[in-house]
Amino acid sequence: MSYDVVCLRPEVEFLRAGVTPPRSLTIAYRAPDDPEVPALMATARALVIGAVGPRLPASLFENSKLKLAQVTGAGVDRFDEPTLKRLGIPVCNVPGGSNTAVGDYAVTTASVLLRRFAWADAEIRAGNYVKFRARMIADNLAGLDGLTVGVVGLGTIGLAVAQAFHKRGCAILYYDPAPRDPTAVAAIDARPVTLDELLRTSDVVTLHVPFLPATKGLIGAAQLALMKPDAVLIQVARGGIVDEAALAAHLEAGRLAGAAVDVYSTEPPDATNPLFALKGDAARRLLFTPHFAGITRQSTAILFKTAWDNVVRVVSRGEAPLNRVY
Repeated sequence: MSYDVVCLRPEVEFLRAGVTPPRSLTIAYRAPDDPEVPALMATARALVIGAVGPRLPASLFENSKLKLAQVTGAGVDRFDEPTLKRLGIPVCNVPGGSNTAVGDYAVTTASVLLRRFAWADAEIRAGNYVKFRARMIADNLAGLDGLTVGVVGLGTIGLAVAQAFHKRGCAILYYDPAPRDPTAVAAIDARPVTLDELLRTSDVVTLHVPFLPATKGLIGAAQLALMKPDAVLIQVARGGIVDEAALAAHLEAGRLAGAAVDVYSTEPPDATNPLFALKGDAARRLLFTPHFAGITRQSTAILFKTAWDNVVRVVSRGEAPLNRVY
């Protein structure tokens, strides 16, 4: 049997978010490694996949009749871009659906790290209430008001994060040669600077760039050395943009106040990740989350509905796709 759509995520995920996939289309739900996927792809007209997951082999698309490869999120790095461009298969994402969720994540984790909330929780559970409270007071910990936040990558999500920090009374610096919305940038008085100046000046550095050859290892030992020792780093972009060994070394040496890490060089991360080896105070400066910054009940519903609307637009109505990345 042939299907209109091959979807490489379970139907239950859509239903749980309150989104019913279009009943007008026949949809085959399969795991990415299901042996039936290549045969199903040969006749399907659309592919739907999540933004996070294993990279799809280029050979999967060679004999397909796809009119659309739709991602239910922002990232499109699961595809082999040269192959899909050569075959003329449009790749589309859902930009902006996670804006509010990622903005909330960045502001919240920055505050948690700066004011040591998670660290304090661990110390109190260990019976160190008096000693650690005195240490927090002596260290004169900062809240967000009046701090300088450096946003690396001012696309759709980066701008939303910048706006969220601006609402908290932060001054915004950014590093991006071509911000997506100059008018919105001006509205929050965000100032363009070099990456080095951003790192030297910012109290919070938050990353929002795609994983490309140009951004691989963008934040390494040299860049981390420029940051203030009382600054925090929010890694919510893609794994591989931050050198995790260098980050671990800086935290171990006490040269960085903290880091929130939502994405990893290998996902799921394995036991060899150098960040997991940190102990004591260095470990307390780290906040781990499982590539979850953009995921809330509300954001998931927006992402799923927008993705399926685009599939219907292309497959059922024969219209040009929206949000085409390439």
